[in-house]
Amino acid sequence: MTAESTESDNAYTPRLTEAARQYLTRVFPNGEASELAATDPEFVERFANFACDEVVNGGAPEGEEPLDDRTRFIAILATLLGCQGVDQFRVMLGAALDMGVTPSEAKEIVYQAVAYLGIGRVLPFFNVTNEVLTQHGVTLPLTTQATTEPDFASRVAAGEQAQVDIFGEGMKGFATSGNPEYPQINRWLAANCFGDYYTRGALDLREREMITYCYLAAQGGVEPQLTAHAKANMRIGNSKAFLLKVASAVMPFIGYPRTLNAIRCIETAAADQ
Repeated sequence: MTAESTESDNAYTPRLTEAARQYLTRVFPNGEASELAATDPEFVERFANFACDEVVNGGAPEGEEPLDDRTRFIAILATLLGCQGVDQFRVMLGAALDMGVTPSEAKEIVYQAVAYLGIGRVLPFFNVTNEVLTQHGVTLPLTTQATTEPDFASRVAAGEQAQVDIFGEGMKGFATSGNPEYPQINRWLAANCFGDYYTRGALDLREREMITYCYLAAQGGVEPQLTAHAKANMRIGNSKAFLLKVASAVMPFIGYPRTLNAIRCIETAAADQ
């Protein structure tokens, strides 16, 4: 008998805290998140107790309420897009739909990600989202959420207004500003990034800025943009304390280095308010 086969005979049952057990039962009533329990029970024990108890119940600054379920799962879905966690996204999307995230909200999280991650990284998430929604009995395509017309003038005007609403009056005329060597970038940012996505329904501007913060924090290496969007979040009502709660909530999905970078960007943005 080999060492491997001897070790495999050792039964080990994860010792979950009562809070972790209750949370897992509520979020995954059919046991979807427990596949690793058979092969990696010790890991499941430590990860579940941390992510499903300590993070869920202790991730808010003193005196602050934890994130509500819907907000937590919106942030998690956006974060998994940002870090390319498509397998975990599949699991968490099913849970999100049961925890108050609507099919339209889930779709909007995927759509807006294209502006920050590119279709090359987001296409697999379209496929997974469509599969999960269909499994949940959702008929596709969903009701349209577009509020702009396809023409450039409509999109750039609406997009620039969204930029003003988020970043302030200094964004007026943004589409026609910028470096003359690549003037198309500012036009595209106004018409496409903001005009095509931020103006859509299902999610409001505060929610859209939060998910943008999550995309950027999760992909890493974009700290200037992350700081700018942390500041924009605060400007439209997502407080420093709220963003710290979001950073804590998604930490198990992106790890400590990117979380600490995100917190540093929050601190920098707050100091510049």
